Amino acid sequence: MPSVSSAKTLQTLRVAVTGGTSGLGLALVRNLTARGAPVALVARNPDAVATIARETGAHGIVGDIGLKDDIYPIALQITGGLGGLDVLINNASSLGAPISGLPELGNIMRKSAKPDLRSPLALLADTECEQLEAALAVNLVGPFRLTKALFGALTASAREGRGAVVINISSDAAVNAYPSWGAYGASKAALRHLTSIWDAEANGDGVRFLSLDPGDMDTPLHALAVPDADPATLKRPEQSAAEIVGAILAALPAGAVLAGAQQ
Repeated sequence: MPSVSSAKTLQTLRVAVTGGTSGLGLALVRNLTARGAPVALVARNPDAVATIARETGAHGIVGDIGLKDDIYPIALQITGGLGGLDVLINNASSLGAPISGLPELGNIMRKSAKPDLRSPLALLADTECEQLEAALAVNLVGPFRLTKALFGALTASAREGRGAVVINISSDAAVNAYPSWGAYGASKAALRHLTSIWDAEANGDGVRFLSLDPGDMDTPLHALAVPDADPATLKRPEQSAAEIVGAILAALPAGAVLAGAQQ
């Protein structure tokens, strides 16, 4: 049961979530909007974005984090739609192995909708350069570009006493050498270190950076990577979403509740 102060904070917390139409991103959007937070969700599939925006009341934004030309339009829509930004959750992820005919992950929103495809993961010796570039574009360079584009809005929130937090979704593949997870693991390892550096650099600006591993979850992305995995052995995205929201609240400064409630 959230405390009264936590509830007040969430009702004024302006949050952007990338990859917000599937898996953990969708669970985060549902958790936050259900608790009153103004939320902007970003994803590639227009139909999925429209559906989740209608369902949750979130501000839907169509864009691809992996494309440089999409970043500033996304950033402008986030700050314009929310009137600023307090929390950025870089959740969108790619396995780094595009497959011809692969269904848009944003369309796969039900637990029963498991894609009938072989795992796209490959040993590094069998990984194409373009596949590594795809993983880096979405998992590392995209979050860097979007955070950079929104950094001014985040520091403004920190100066106003609202607090500002950037959450970069990581993975145990960022620290463990799993065979065939090379492109994904390398990109997440780089994101994890990037987060640590940015947290040290942004300390004086009042912006916190956290790298969080949500654990192995029953999501469409995990189903693509490990088709034979038993869903019963995996975490529910809703559980991980609740843990991440708790980490965000803990990272906010003590005065953020009052500052947010006075806006």
